[in-house]
Amino acid sequence: MDLFEKLLFDRGPLGKHAKQEEGYFMFPKLEGEIAPRMYFRDKKVLTWSLNNYLGLANDPEIRKTDTKATEDWGLAYPMGARMMSGNSIYHEKFESQLAEFVGKESGMLLNYGYQGVVSIIDALVDRKDVIVYDAQSHACIVDGVRLHMGKRFVFPHNNIENLEKQLQRAQKITENVGGGVLVITEGVFGMSGNLGKLDKIVALKKKYNFRLFVDDAHGFGTMGPTGAGVAEHFGVQHDVDLYFSTFAKSMALIGAFIAGEKEVIEYLRYNTRSQIFAKSLPMPMVIGGLKRLELLRTRPIMREKLWTIVNAVQNGFRDKGFDLGTTESPVTPVLLKGELGEAANLIVDLRENYSIFCSVVIYPVVPKGVIMLRIIPTAVHTLDDVDETINAFESVHEKLKEGWYKKQELIRISSS
Repeated sequence: MDLFEKLLFDRGPLGKHAKQEEGYFMFPKLEGEIAPRMYFRDKKVLTWSLNNYLGLANDPEIRKTDTKATEDWGLAYPMGARMMSGNSIYHEKFESQLAEFVGKESGMLLNYGYQGVVSIIDALVDRKDVIVYDAQSHACIVDGVRLHMGKRFVFPHNNIENLEKQLQRAQKITENVGGGVLVITEGVFGMSGNLGKLDKIVALKKKYNFRLFVDDAHGFGTMGPTGAGVAEHFGVQHDVDLYFSTFAKSMALIGAFIAGEKEVIEYLRYNTRSQIFAKSLPMPMVIGGLKRLELLRTRPIMREKLWTIVNAVQNGFRDKGFDLGTTESPVTPVLLKGELGEAANLIVDLRENYSIFCSVVIYPVVPKGVIMLRIIPTAVHTLDDVDETINAFESVHEKLKEGWYKKQELIRISSS
């Protein structure tokens, strides 16, 4: 069979829905200024699907800084990879400030979060080492682990008793071959919204020899007394060996960073292939990142506003009897009972008749018979937005329970 013929025949688990759902359920276009209310198919909708936690995406100071940095530097500077010709005092300044903010000795900028995690894992371990990771880890962690040529063990989500069993297995192997153990988990798990049990994980360091790598993409800027993340929230920041976050959430930017001991970060600078062989992060991203970090540190009101909305959303949903699972963070999954066809009709009803836009998650991400409507509160939403949304959810939930969405033919969306 011709390679391309195979690809066209089997589009994969998501691609098989492309003809019917592309442009509506998949690859939708939200247009207009980044804000709680944007346009979807020429209709203004209340949007709960953007990870703009602190509202920095369209902050006037940020827009001004981004514009001036682009005018001053353009998008090309610096040219080349950091190691060869793409370094600058601003890149180093940004790394230093990020490391200081999360309580680490040193930091390293990464061009992208997903790519960065994959490459960091690849650089850290060799075939003698063992990786132990949480079963609900993000796809970037899973892909990084797949590259590992040594042993890898997975523990059920947040199951510390099972994690200890995997550490016992890992320790026996590494004692025989002379390797080390890397434990990988997340600060905030992006689907469920619950927190990695970092306090309980670091407590195991008293019994086992391992290093801990935490991906805190959703926790950076939102969790902890200063916004330094979930480890700060638990008071164990010092015990996290490598702290990672993307800029794509609270910072509303492209890029990422990793921070840890100076010697370890120095090793990663010389061995992280996705950075060694990639062009440096453009200067406007770096200058813009410095400004975002400044506001994150000096404007605690942003985080306070975020949590005002988070608490209003989550308390409001729970008061109405909705199941939000185990969330402990701004990520707010609303769990309903229904099938695939019902999920499609429900989300169309929400968007077309209630002007509410949120993400819908179905099997296999969640179990069969579960519909997850994922709400991402931000500091720029209002309490009126919260009330409007909860009222709309009450209405569609009643329709769902009455079987209204099951009775309907699967709604077909015409091109706008």
